[in-house]
Amino acid sequence: MKPSEVLMHFDQFINKKNLSFEAVIIGGTALSVLGIISRQTRDCDVLHPIIPNNILKASKQFAKLHNLDSNWLNNGPKDLVKDLPKNWIDRTQVIFQGQALRLRTLGRIDLLRTKLYAYCDRGFDLADCLQLNPTKSELYVIKKWIKSLDTNQDWPEHVDNVFNQLAKRLSHEL
Repeated sequence: MKPSEVLMHFDQFINKKNLSFEAVIIGGTALSVLGIISRQTRDCDVLHPIIPNNILKASKQFAKLHNLDSNWLNNGPKDLVKDLPKNWIDRTQVIFQGQALRLRTLGRIDLLRTKLYAYCDRGFDLADCLQLNPTKSELYVIKKWIKSLDTNQDWPEHVDNVFNQLAKRLSHEL
């Protein structure tokens, strides 16, 4: 199932259980719902809030019914909240509104921050970064922010290399 279909069915599922959930999501599911990417994703990354136990329990029941990973709804990126610039929550936008499920995602610059950070950290988010098509000025601002996130002495050089390769692919010069 595509992420938007999963969310629609999960909305119906939790609605029947008289549950509701509102969250900020990032990652592939957010990009798919926004129409930026068209690939399937394995999970739905909830940035904020911490997923309540009743919703986690329902998501695991839902996963069994729909052959999804039991951890398809997760708080994997929750630690990014402390690193995002002040007032990030004010820049969020609603991307899914169901009867029991309301999902927001980050504004463009903050969404770019999280995806480009993931690319620097994990190295396998290139396709998503290219689809987001950051401008030269966005890359400049975000690179500075990403460099501040890790104290490893090799991190700044690594970030420079990753951003230079990405800029080349986007026909930008940094």
